[in-house]
Amino acid sequence: MTTSLEKAKPEVEVREQARARAASLSYSTGFGNEHSSEALLDALPVGRNTPQRVNYGLYTEMLSGTAFTELRANTHRTWLYRIRPSVVHPSFERIDNGTLLTPPFTDVPLEPNLLFWAPRPAPAAGTDFVSGLWTLGGNGDPVQRSGVAIHLYTADISMTDRVFSTADGELMIVPELGGLLIHTELGLLSVEPGSVALIPRAIKFRVEILGAAAGEGHAPAFVRGYVCENFGTPFALPELGFIGHGGMANPRDFRAPVAAYDDDTERPVEVIHKVGGNLWSSTYDHSPLDVVAWHGNSVPYVYNMLDFMVMGNVTVDHPDPSLLTALTSTTDTPGVGNVDFCVVPPRWVSGEDTFRPQYFHRNVSTEYAGVITELENPGGWVQGSSGLTNMMTPHGTGADVWEHAAQADTSVPEKVDGLFFLWETKLPIALTTQGAQAVGTTDDETLSGKNTLQSRFRP
Repeated sequence: MTTSLEKAKPEVEVREQARARAASLSYSTGFGNEHSSEALLDALPVGRNTPQRVNYGLYTEMLSGTAFTELRANTHRTWLYRIRPSVVHPSFERIDNGTLLTPPFTDVPLEPNLLFWAPRPAPAAGTDFVSGLWTLGGNGDPVQRSGVAIHLYTADISMTDRVFSTADGELMIVPELGGLLIHTELGLLSVEPGSVALIPRAIKFRVEILGAAAGEGHAPAFVRGYVCENFGTPFALPELGFIGHGGMANPRDFRAPVAAYDDDTERPVEVIHKVGGNLWSSTYDHSPLDVVAWHGNSVPYVYNMLDFMVMGNVTVDHPDPSLLTALTSTTDTPGVGNVDFCVVPPRWVSGEDTFRPQYFHRNVSTEYAGVITELENPGGWVQGSSGLTNMMTPHGTGADVWEHAAQADTSVPEKVDGLFFLWETKLPIALTTQGAQAVGTTDDETLSGKNTLQSRFRP
């Protein structure tokens, strides 16, 4: 499949074409597979990775996401066959980082409070995905290849003449309002609210808007969502142990793109590259999304969170939230993740004589939660809001939820609605100054009820 950059078309036309392309996409399935794809017949070499001459005059290039000597099971790399090698570009120049920031963050002290953020407002007119990235907080250091940054994004225009990549980490993009068509070096991904996109470290991509909340008249609507920048090991499926061969996030539900390429030399393309926490810009005379064929296992994915197979109890008690882990970035300590991605979809709960919501808890790990579809039950968060529970901060239900759960008839199963996710990380999340300034106050609706729990002690 061949694609080309839009020639300064109106945003409404770009979105219409994006929706048509999204509807026609096909994918390769399976997480961690050795995928292969070619946009032109016989563009992918057979029997060798670096033939003396590649068909169609293509150049061979390798993208290594892990060290050459990693264990085979942990190796991430992809062979690319492209129109021009990545070394063909003018020099990069430093540009302002704007609201896209990188840890370590030291200006705001950690605090032992539950923190909440209201949904981000509409962006200033003319904001694309990269310009609309706004960093809430993070931990670790990308130079040390450890930790995470949590960003929120808003955008009202598509990236038609800009491309972005980050050498600092892998990106997990979680749309909450409006869908995205993501053009990557390896092909296209359509990502709607309820799905997530995974972009490997340093893969170049641009984002077009599929649709969003209704705007007034012909004014473009905006999209909104969450982004995790994972500085550590690439996300992987967690081990299942006694669960067996299937459950939680199943490999076949992850979809990788098929090869597609831009071959545009008629207008300049700005390439923004992030490394060491800083942004660099170069203006190419061609699109760098020019990979005609590829094979490997360091590839983008899209995953529908509603495909998550929830594991739960059928007798008593509330299972630990670790059973909701869809992907994990591992560390040297077995069972301790640099960051875990947990899915909390609509599900049935059936514990008898059991307080069914999450028990009151203090956790050595840090949890960040974002809402895709709000819960209808008492105490539910609104769509687009988010919350942070830093390590050892007490958390649990408010009085309304506690009262509802304590009085519920547990002899019958109950369907829990809503869709939200968690990023759980081993280190505290330090806030940026802008993230701290946007924290909701204690009289926000999202916090109501937590301090109205009364003593029920009757000795």
